[in-house]
Amino acid sequence: MLVLLLAAVAWIGVRAFLAKGELEAAVPLAQQVREQVLGGDAAAAGKTARELASHAREAAALTSDPIWRAAEIVPWIGPNLAAVRNLAGATDEVAVGAIAPLVNLSGSLRPDLFKPVDGAVPLQPMIDAQQDVRSADDALEGAAKRVRGIDQSSLISQVSSAVDQLGPVLTETADTVDAARRAIDLLPTMLGADGPRNYLIMFQNPAEPRASGGNPGALALIGTDGGRISLLQQATSGDFPRFPEPVLPLSTETAGIYGNITGRFIQDVTLTPRFDVSAELASEMWFQRFGTRVDGVLSIDPVALGYLLAATGPIDLPSGDQLTTENAADLLLNQVYQRYPAGPEQDAFFAAASAAVFDRISTGNFDATKLVAALAKSGDERRVLVWNAAEAEQVLLAGTTLTDMLPTEEQRADAFGVYINDTTGSKMGYYLDVETQSGIAQCGAGGQVLGLRLKITNTAPADAATSLSDYITGGGIYGVTPGNFNFKVAVYSPPGSYTEGIQRDGADLPVQPALDGDFPLSQFRLELAPGESTTIDVAVSTSGVSKQPFVVSTPKLHLSETQQLALTCKFAVQ
Repeated sequence: MLVLLLAAVAWIGVRAFLAKGELEAAVPLAQQVREQVLGGDAAAAGKTARELASHAREAAALTSDPIWRAAEIVPWIGPNLAAVRNLAGATDEVAVGAIAPLVNLSGSLRPDLFKPVDGAVPLQPMIDAQQDVRSADDALEGAAKRVRGIDQSSLISQVSSAVDQLGPVLTETADTVDAARRAIDLLPTMLGADGPRNYLIMFQNPAEPRASGGNPGALALIGTDGGRISLLQQATSGDFPRFPEPVLPLSTETAGIYGNITGRFIQDVTLTPRFDVSAELASEMWFQRFGTRVDGVLSIDPVALGYLLAATGPIDLPSGDQLTTENAADLLLNQVYQRYPAGPEQDAFFAAASAAVFDRISTGNFDATKLVAALAKSGDERRVLVWNAAEAEQVLLAGTTLTDMLPTEEQRADAFGVYINDTTGSKMGYYLDVETQSGIAQCGAGGQVLGLRLKITNTAPADAATSLSDYITGGGIYGVTPGNFNFKVAVYSPPGSYTEGIQRDGADLPVQPALDGDFPLSQFRLELAPGESTTIDVAVSTSGVSKQPFVVSTPKLHLSETQQLALTCKFAVQ
């Protein structure tokens, strides 16, 4: 028995040493294949990928024989052996199931291959790549899940450190490939691979904030067919009537929180952070006004447009202006209202600008890599939102930041949502600055208090009432002093949480409590004079949270990172 035991220990020790060598050999190859793929050297990437797969496969084989598996039941050493086996197995899954098919695609999915040719985006490369990307996505998700499932409580530091290093890399890579899978599964259909499509584009204006971005004052209808994209029609909010009743039935929550104007005015469909609601209302309003049923609705704002200009380069406008990535937001959200006091002149300017950008992109005159980066950044900031009328197509976007402004399924347990709606009837949102802080305090057995602090400032000049146009200030038409900014804020809390207190500058703040789906929320109104700042503190109690709360908010002109907030269990409670 002693001889057998010693032999087993020696067997495992030797195989562990060999497996360690195989994994260490695989690490630089993984970096090398990445650089070769990005450099477009498909042949070299394929050779390196095969070497990587060989090392990974050998490491997995060395750590999965019957003797090794039997030793996993031994106290202390067993969990470490199981962890090493899972690490080796995950590496093998990635090398064989993910890297190999992605390397196969390295020459056929370059961004420049998707630039329009004679006005049409080539769809076949995306269709041909679908199966390989799906296989890679499945392999990466399986490997990431395998590593996340490793119990680190009994691991030695070397093994635990390896888990800590590999886990986040796998999760991040899996998320990236998952996004690619959704894109190539959905884009061919949306671009008309199966027949003509019509899509409504809403240009949300953060200068007049709404929960999901801003007043959709400018709209366009585009058509897609076989990869060809055409600008069919442009319209403004002034082209729509004041519908006497909501064009579609509103939920009790939407009507109670944001009012039935959400379904009656095109300018107000974005009062709710639920973009699917906004999109359905906008599509119905377009149908009732123009008679065209759309297959989906897309939303973008001028800040995202500025990001796209980094890819297209400056664009000359009929007005004599040059639209650039540096001036797009300022020109489209502020200067135009100073220059043109009348709505029709503004509408003509916006129509010309959007048509010029569309023409540049549809003709393929842009840097494809920069365009992809611009779209990714816009999506991360929720400046681009997408709704497909076909449920099977919209499901492909589930769980992403492209569907609405609410925290995603992954975020919702420990996230706040902060949504702003203008009530001034102005374009003063250009001067709105919001800084956010969040924190967590352990209070009682298993309970936590989550805290949110908002520092909100009206950055308009002191003489805003006279130096800014009435179109920007609102001219007092809704009873708000010109230069002041009056708005509502809705703070959404994690499902199942309870609001402990809300204060403004240290004093209790009256709020309207409500429930939107399973999100508790508190809504309140604020008014700030030029240069005035105020601080709002929100505290909610919950359980099962262990990290700093995430904050999702209405995309404003300027975004800032949420800072850490130190708080006690008495935060925001007198």
